[in-house]
Amino acid sequence: MTIRHFLDLSDAGTDALATMLGDAHERKIARVSSPKGKADSDKPLEGHVLAMIFEKNSTRTRVSFDMAMRQLGGSAVILEAGTSQLGRGESIADTARVLSRMADAIMIRTGDHAKIEEMARFATVPVINGLTDRSHPCQIVADLLTILENKKPLPGLEVAWFGDGNNVLHSILEAAALLKFNVRVATPLGYEPEQEFVDMARAAGARIDLTSDAQEAAGGADVIITDTWISMGQTNAEDKLAAMAPFQVNEALMAHAKDDAIFLHCLPAHVGDEVSEAVFESAQSRVFDEAENRIHAQKSILLWALGKL
Repeated sequence: MTIRHFLDLSDAGTDALATMLGDAHERKIARVSSPKGKADSDKPLEGHVLAMIFEKNSTRTRVSFDMAMRQLGGSAVILEAGTSQLGRGESIADTARVLSRMADAIMIRTGDHAKIEEMARFATVPVINGLTDRSHPCQIVADLLTILENKKPLPGLEVAWFGDGNNVLHSILEAAALLKFNVRVATPLGYEPEQEFVDMARAAGARIDLTSDAQEAAGGADVIITDTWISMGQTNAEDKLAAMAPFQVNEALMAHAKDDAIFLHCLPAHVGDEVSEAVFESAQSRVFDEAENRIHAQKSILLWALGKL
């Protein structure tokens, strides 16, 4: 049987991604009145263990995967680079082979995407991308779920992104390729997304507009998205902050979007930098629905990876 790794959204593909979103929505609705730590009635991952490796700090990824496994009837084990043999030089390959004998799946949150690719090469259980510098597919499944909950069909959707052309944007572009929505990308010159993701989405029929005009990108948008301008470990922060300043999502920018547009941010947010407090706390903001949806998205990703969907 082929191992179902989830390193990028394209590993699942259009049909599986749609199935994940449907399952996540159904499971979320089914447990509305349940205590958060109570397992779903079917306990589809009872007896299963997820090994979680953190080489980067985490709040939402750590808690959402842990809670996802609990709600699916399974459990999780956490490893951090500083307290595991990875921090003392044990190879990714050896770690993958060891954990494959001790756990049913591996989630890793790291920097270099090559690490997760190596993990997948040597693992004999599914490997899930909890974040790399290249992409953040789990976040985008939660974002898509949030968009659908707000009665916005994905085909033909107009999504506008503001700020850095980073890993989150790369996964949004990959989702656009799979689910046929359009993305306006407003970034300063020199901070554009990697061209391969733009080309992938365009080749699949999505309209991808690259611009340095924030108001132009916001015009008529259904969804406004941004992210922190300075990622973990980045340098030259002052120069980057200066370049990003015209791309802040504020009330004036939101006024160019559709009246029922929603605002998303994967968190943590630096309110006052990439987003104004007025927008972050507004009725259009869905950032905390989006954060909660990490649990529900993670559950369906795990079920797909383990052959339960």
